[in-house]
Amino acid sequence: MDGSCTQWERGSKLKNTMHPLANTSPLGLKTDYPTTVDPAVLFAVPRAEARKAIGLDGAALPFTGADLWNAWEFSWLDARGLPRVAVLRLAVPCTSPNLVESKSLKLYLGGYAMTPFTGPEAVRARVERDVSACVGAKVAVTLLDPHDVERAGVASLAGESLDDQRIEASDYADPRPELLQAQVGMPAIEETLCTRLFRSLCPVTGQPDWASVVLHYRGAPIEHAGLLRYLVSYRQHPDFHEACVERIFADVMARCVPQGLSLYARFLRRGGIDINPWRATPRFAPTPGNPREARQ
Repeated sequence: MDGSCTQWERGSKLKNTMHPLANTSPLGLKTDYPTTVDPAVLFAVPRAEARKAIGLDGAALPFTGADLWNAWEFSWLDARGLPRVAVLRLAVPCTSPNLVESKSLKLYLGGYAMTPFTGPEAVRARVERDVSACVGAKVAVTLLDPHDVERAGVASLAGESLDDQRIEASDYADPRPELLQAQVGMPAIEETLCTRLFRSLCPVTGQPDWASVVLHYRGAPIEHAGLLRYLVSYRQHPDFHEACVERIFADVMARCVPQGLSLYARFLRRGGIDINPWRATPRFAPTPGNPREARQ
C-alpha cells in the first residue's frame, strides 16, 4: 500500500478525504527500510471502528474466520551468512482486537533480510511472537518452501462465475446493500458464486485494491445480478480489505438471511504481500486453503 495519493472519485466528482491514519500510519510516507528486525515498526489498526460502522460495536461477532496473509518477498540470513528465502504465511484470527497495517508489516519483514538466525524455526517463532503482540492475539505463522509453492501452481476459483452476466451497473461510490435480493419463499439451495471484478480503495492512499470474491451460502436463492451489482458498488469505496469483507458479510446476512454463509476474498498482492480475509457463520464451512490465483 505504498503511495501518497489521497483522492478518489465519487460518482462524477473528485472528493479529497484524509483518513485519520494518514497522520500516524507508515502508509503514504517515505520510509527507510530497517536493517535489523524491529517490532516497533509494526502498526496496529483497531478493528472496532470499522465494525461499529456495520453495527457490530460491542456485539458478539456473527462470524468466525481469519485474515490469511502471504508475504512473497521474505528472506533472512542463516548462521553462515547465506541468504535464505521462503513464502511467509500468517493467519490472523478475526477475533483479534487489531489488524496489522500492511506497509508496516512489509517494513518489519524487510528487517529480516540482513539478520542472521540459527534456523527457519527461529525465524518463524520470532515473526509469530512479534505480530501476535501487535494484533493482540495468537497468529499462526508458516514458512513455505518456494519449490512447494511452485509445484502447487495456480488454482481456479470455486463456484459459478457471476462475471458473464449482461447487466448494467452504475453505482460505484459506496456499497449499495439494497441491490441484494433473495427469492424468499423458494426452496433453500446451496451454491458457490464467484467474481473477479471486485475493487475497492485503500482508505489512506486512495490506491486501488483488486480482489476475487467467493461466496458460498445455503438458503433462499440469492439473485445473481443484484449480487454482482452490489459487489461492483465497492469500486470506489475506501476501506481496508478486512473491513470490506466484513461489510459484505453483514449486508448479505441482513438482506438475504441465508442459513449459512462463507465469504472469502483473495486480494492481489501489493508490496509483495497479499491479504485474503475469510468470514463464515460458525460451523458452516471449513477454513479455506491457500489457493493462489493466476493474478496473484
